Amino acid sequence: MSAATADVSKRKAWLMAARPQTLPAGAAPVVVGMGVAVHADVFAPIPALAALIGALLIQIGTNFANDYYDAVKGADTDDREGFTRVTAGGLIEPDAVKRAMILTYALAVVVGVYLVAIGGLPIVVVGLSGIAAGVLYTGGPFPYGYRGLGDLFVFVYFGLVAVTGTYYVQAVASMPAVGTFPMGLPAGSVTAAAITASLPAAGLSTAILVVNNVRDRETDMATGKKTLAVYLGYGWSRVEFLAVVGMAYVVPILFALDPEYGLWALAPLLSLPLAASVTKTVLTHTDGEALNPALERVGQTLFVHSLLFAAGLALPRFL
Repeated sequence: MSAATADVSKRKAWLMAARPQTLPAGAAPVVVGMGVAVHADVFAPIPALAALIGALLIQIGTNFANDYYDAVKGADTDDREGFTRVTAGGLIEPDAVKRAMILTYALAVVVGVYLVAIGGLPIVVVGLSGIAAGVLYTGGPFPYGYRGLGDLFVFVYFGLVAVTGTYYVQAVASMPAVGTFPMGLPAGSVTAAAITASLPAAGLSTAILVVNNVRDRETDMATGKKTLAVYLGYGWSRVEFLAVVGMAYVVPILFALDPEYGLWALAPLLSLPLAASVTKTVLTHTDGEALNPALERVGQTLFVHSLLFAAGLALPRFL
């Protein structure tokens, strides 16, 4: 193998480890938070951009962490039907993946310093707990992703926290009287609208994990990795999938019933055909050949739904 070919192979291996196909899922809730902020007339572009960069870095860091810890704990085996993991596959040395994880989280902390200056103690709590949750998902002595709690982590951090946190830093930046590093939540910085708007992203993000865990259920059982799909079985895991996806399409209807938002809030319903297509696959298959493409389509559904939802929430401000 030539040096050039080896170099290209190494770059591809690092891309596989970073899993860029997951980045729309990391960006989606931030986009929704921006839409809510525009509607509330508190949109602040620089804090919003920092929130986006921070979210993507945490997503990549978590991908590195899962790749590394699943390999060293023996959860990734040759029977696994998912996308190739670089640590278990021997493409990159485990220590190198671990260093990449640490570096990526360190960069997220650097970005977070700016957000902390604006958002204060709440952002410190959210940022550090998010990084800790990403590492402890598969790392540490008691990885909660191996104990059926991964779905809850995704719902909270890739939905509720990501959307409301994005809204929060913009709202606080629009409150000059608050000053630098607030110690609590200033009045109006977290609204019921922001929390409710976070539910679709939370649900569809969780749906991605459900598909992943349904696909890996048999190999996870064999290696002792007890995801929620292992506990629930295929039938109830599909019920969970229907519930979280269904929620993503009920919430826009609730917004549309409010005259302040109107019919524009129904824009995410345009993504229903994509959601229906992937749902049919999830309800009828458990193999990687079918669920690997379905996994990507759920991510696409999340991103399209979030773009449409953000636009639907923001447009009434300009009309």
